[in-house]
Amino acid sequence: MTKEAPVYDCLIIGAGPGGLQAAIHLARYNRRVLLIDRGGGRTTHAAHIVNYLGLPEVSGRDLIDTGLAQARSFGVTVIRETVTLLEKHDIFTIQTSKNNYQSRFVIASAGAVDHQPRVKNLGRFFGHSYFTCVDCDGHLTTGRKLLVMGNSINAARLSLGMKQMYTNDIALLLCDYNLPPDYAEVIREENIPVYSGEPAILLGESDLEGLELADGRTIPCEVIMSTFGWHLNDDFLKELPLDRDHEQFKILTSTTCESSLSGLYVVGAMKPGHSQAIIAAGQGAVAAIDINHRLLEL
Repeated sequence: MTKEAPVYDCLIIGAGPGGLQAAIHLARYNRRVLLIDRGGGRTTHAAHIVNYLGLPEVSGRDLIDTGLAQARSFGVTVIRETVTLLEKHDIFTIQTSKNNYQSRFVIASAGAVDHQPRVKNLGRFFGHSYFTCVDCDGHLTTGRKLLVMGNSINAARLSLGMKQMYTNDIALLLCDYNLPPDYAEVIREENIPVYSGEPAILLGESDLEGLELADGRTIPCEVIMSTFGWHLNDDFLKELPLDRDHEQFKILTSTTCESSLSGLYVVGAMKPGHSQAIIAAGQGAVAAIDINHRLLEL
């Protein structure tokens, strides 16, 4: 990095709803903002977002594309790179596979990745009849033949919740997991059929018709809610002594979304709370306004 390299007011990692909203807010203060995005975030895979205020229905891809255009219109610099390391001395140094950058403040909005079983035809149905987020897409299973599948107690809890809210026609597939006796009894009382095995193939052409297991058995279904856990895109933060939750998983923040490292803000799925596009966008606005106040004090 040369001596002439710019020092940004804020560098934002991740072009999800939180990062984009923060970029738009900061650029409207005429701050120098760099947004680095690796591409392929979870929001882009959402086929139907219907709980975002002011938008009766929008795809995740369209929401992100519109946000990127809006950010650029206010002067945000957007680049496609992957951040590999974040360090702080007097200011932040951000390394990617291609370049180094410097910034007074950083917002981490890199999101998370859902764990998925290796199932044939997943891409055909993902976001349309194969879902991973009950808060986002649970309503799309209303009155339909639903299969809940997962590899932990969360799958059993989810099946009970889905039956209470959306459909009575529900089955549960457990992968490499056995229910505790008390949960098994509750599931029986709710008349939820329980299968065990390894998912292999999603059946159907345009409409989902069922799931074939590795042993050849078939479970009929019209929609699937999958819960196999997920991990954060936080490798670039691993060297930093950040305060995390009791599971040492999500990054703890203040009410303004600032982490335990001064100047580093975290929004979206990387911090405790519910992972929703509209929630992340609100957090991005909060972080940006606070950063602008801090810049005014410098």
